[in-house]
Amino acid sequence: MQAPELNSQSEEYAVPRERGEKVVATNRKARHDYTIEDTFEAGMVLSGTEVKSLRAGRASLVDGYAFIEAGEAWLDAVHIPEYTAGTWTNHPPRRKRKLLLHKKEILKISHKTKEGGYTLVPLKIYFSDGRAKVEIAVAKGKKEYDKRQTLRERQDKRESDRAMSARKHLGE
Repeated sequence: MQAPELNSQSEEYAVPRERGEKVVATNRKARHDYTIEDTFEAGMVLSGTEVKSLRAGRASLVDGYAFIEAGEAWLDAVHIPEYTAGTWTNHPPRRKRKLLLHKKEILKISHKTKEGGYTLVPLKIYFSDGRAKVEIAVAKGKKEYDKRQTLRERQDKRESDRAMSARKHLGE
C-alpha cells in the first residue's frame, strides 16, 4: 500500500488523504438472484454520522434497492446502523438516500428499468479516494431453474479445475 498523499495545505496542517478503494459492504446474494446487465458507480448524499458508521465498516445491502423518481436516483432500504458515539443528531438506519449520477446515466437507467423485468440493485458500498460510493446494477431477476443452472456450472468448473490440478501434480 502506498503512502497517503498530503493535501496542498501548509505543512503544519497537512491532512493525509485516502487513496484507493475500501469495500464496506457487498451484496453477494444479488449475483445469485439476478442476471447483471449493466453497472454504474454513484455517489451518495449522506449525513456525517452515516459516513462515520460506514468508515467503521458497518452496513447491509440485503434488502436494498434503487429507483428513479422525478429524474433523480434514490437508494432505499439499505441499512446503515446508527453511529455508536453519535448523539441526538444520529440518522435513521433505513432511510431513502439520494444517489449522485449524471443525467445521461439516469436516463439510460430509467429507460432500461421501464422494460419488463428489470430492476436496480445495489452491489456494493465502498470508499473511493475517501468518498462514499455505491455500485448499482441494472439487473433482471433469475428464475429458479436459472439459479440451479448457475450453481451446476460453478460446481462443474470447480470439479474440472480440481481434476486438472491433480493431473498436473501427478505429471511432475
